[in-house]
Amino acid sequence: MNKRHTITAALPYTNGPIHIGHLAGVYVPADIYARYLRMRGKEVLFICGSDEHGVAISMKAKKEGITPMEVIDKYHNIIKKSFDDFGISFNYYGRTSSDVHRETAQEFFKTMHANDCFETQTTEQLYDAKENQFLADRYVVGTCPKCGHPEAYGDQCEACGSSLNATDLINPKSALSGEAPSLKTTTHWYLPLDRYEDFLRLWILESHKSDWKTNVLGQVKSWIDDGLKARAVTRDLSWGIPVPVAGGENKVLYVWFDAPIGYISATKEWAAQEGADWKPYWQDKNTELVHFIGKDNIVFHCIIFPSVLKAMGKYILPENVPANEFLNLEGQKLSTSKNWAVWLHEYLEDFPEKQDVLRYVLTANAPETKDNDFTWNDFQTRNNSELVAIFGNFINRVMVLMKKYYEGVVPVANALSSADKATIKKLADAPIEIAQLIEQYKFRAASQEMMQLARLGNKYLADEEPWKLIKTDPKRVATIMHTALQVAAGLAIVSEPFLPHTAQKLRRMLQLNKALSWDNVSALHLIEGGHQLGEAALLFEKIEDDIIATQLEKLSS
Repeated sequence: MNKRHTITAALPYTNGPIHIGHLAGVYVPADIYARYLRMRGKEVLFICGSDEHGVAISMKAKKEGITPMEVIDKYHNIIKKSFDDFGISFNYYGRTSSDVHRETAQEFFKTMHANDCFETQTTEQLYDAKENQFLADRYVVGTCPKCGHPEAYGDQCEACGSSLNATDLINPKSALSGEAPSLKTTTHWYLPLDRYEDFLRLWILESHKSDWKTNVLGQVKSWIDDGLKARAVTRDLSWGIPVPVAGGENKVLYVWFDAPIGYISATKEWAAQEGADWKPYWQDKNTELVHFIGKDNIVFHCIIFPSVLKAMGKYILPENVPANEFLNLEGQKLSTSKNWAVWLHEYLEDFPEKQDVLRYVLTANAPETKDNDFTWNDFQTRNNSELVAIFGNFINRVMVLMKKYYEGVVPVANALSSADKATIKKLADAPIEIAQLIEQYKFRAASQEMMQLARLGNKYLADEEPWKLIKTDPKRVATIMHTALQVAAGLAIVSEPFLPHTAQKLRRMLQLNKALSWDNVSALHLIEGGHQLGEAALLFEKIEDDIIATQLEKLSS
């Protein structure tokens, strides 16, 4: 039986737009994977949605003098439109402010509460007397006790990646008033992660030690070896999902308890819309669940959420969590607060019809094993030297020669030379090699294998020189052009996960049968003799220096 695939991409916070760091870390690789599986005829459900609770939303609302609902509506709409315009192929994009999500998250809490999965703890927590409010998570800033970074948050140090409690910080200050907070007693529900230590060690560090990324395994091992501690699942906040049991008045579910459940609530909403059953996508052992995240979310998706799913009893666990490292911008860390970012919605305004250029650059330079750097000069170079000069050049040469020699009607091949056979063999091997890399979550290498196919086409034409043979050996030229067109058609198919807009444009130019799928490439003869090609068009355009200068100026302004 074919496996069903549930693919999730980390829910973006609705306290700001999407930037290239989010795309490179999560959304582009997840989209490549989903598109590839669909091309193999697999059943795929690709889920995401806006994460609309948590302190970041409240702080944004307070800063802008508006309500949290106004904040999430504003940024949800910007984010969703950006994803749509960019071409991220979600089956469903939900919101954690929806009724279905609130009900689902509360049902999780009530079920676990009834099954004694929580423990209560009365502790002293930081409190801002001036604002008359407990200070959870990002309402507190101070010095990281592990690395000494002076601007660590109450839940995490973004410099060293350590997960923290607000009371761990050295010299803490309230992010609301700037005052030094005091300690005040409060009672909360906690998830005792130590109960799940043996399960997590066996499931991840033993069962997945050979197929999960080393950065994920390393972080999980560090957490487990340090000894797992109970984590609060409730907060003293006004914005969030109300705690649905007695004693939960004026408390909400901690955002990292509620947010991952958003994958499930979004699946429920999709199923209701499609008239389908949501349960197989989360409770059937024949479903493969994969979470795409950034490295800052590893602990939540590999320790906390799996422990919640295990406690619930009926849910499947992720088959893989291919977390990426961070993408920097022009040598500096991306920063929303400092506006040091390339925002997706602004990119789409500045570069209309160039979605695939950004997809390609982010994939070719993906931070898969270490933090990588995006620069506008590299963006220009990869566009001009690779997409234009290699991919676009090959297709343009084929289309121009076909129009010139045959009025766009594909010639029948004659006897094949050793060069023809070698080229066809490499074409047949390409989708197999690309598939293996995609299935290992090596999207950067896979994108370069795709580009190698375009290089193969260019080299084949350059070596065979049909323009020199057209008058003396037209039969040979017919075979050369027939073979080159097979490579072009192969590119139209295997480039689709990486360059979906380009692939569709190329399919139209070649007038390819829409039913052709990934596996047809290895079977070959994608275009038969007598087939009429469509009109030629440039797939990519050169990006000039002044365009790049404008983007660099925009960054520094």
